[in-house]
Amino acid sequence: MKKDYLLDLVRSKNTVFTTNDVSLLWGESNIAFIRKKMYRYIKAGKLTSVRKGIYVKDKQYEKYELATKIFTPSYISFETVLASAGVTFQFYSHIFVASYLTRELTIDEQIYSFKKIKDSILTNKTGIEVRDNYFIASPERAFLDVVYLNTDYFFDNLSNINWKKVSSILPIYNNKRMEAKVKKYQKDTEETQE
Repeated sequence: MKKDYLLDLVRSKNTVFTTNDVSLLWGESNIAFIRKKMYRYIKAGKLTSVRKGIYVKDKQYEKYELATKIFTPSYISFETVLASAGVTFQFYSHIFVASYLTRELTIDEQIYSFKKIKDSILTNKTGIEVRDNYFIASPERAFLDVVYLNTDYFFDNLSNINWKKVSSILPIYNNKRMEAKVKKYQKDTEETQE
């Protein structure tokens, strides 16, 4: 029986595929064969290419999944996580991603902002969750990522932050300035709650 490669893609829980994802899914190491097949599916309107080597099933793809597949390793963090956790009240249309480089890309009218984090921090999974085929920082990890990249930052509402989790994640940054800053944020938050 002839293998139905497209059916494998359609049945996959992924909404976004890199060439490497397809190689693993199909059990195929011949990249030229994969690219040729993918090109045919794109020409036939069965798949869409959103960036070189990155394909989506349809326009209903998960944007966070795409964000973390453009540059890897990476994870959703910063204001994207903090806004959804109620730590910042400002609305951001960008999707903020921790990565090994700093870039800003627009794909399908969505802006993806990649912010460079040191490799030893980026690859440490402490405070990172896996959700629907992508990695995302916990609010505490996102808070620390913001403190790591900014010498001074105003957070609207730190009452939602679990300071014990912050203390357990903080050592991966190995940064004295951050430790002092986090203590100040915690002290200020606790004083306003009294």
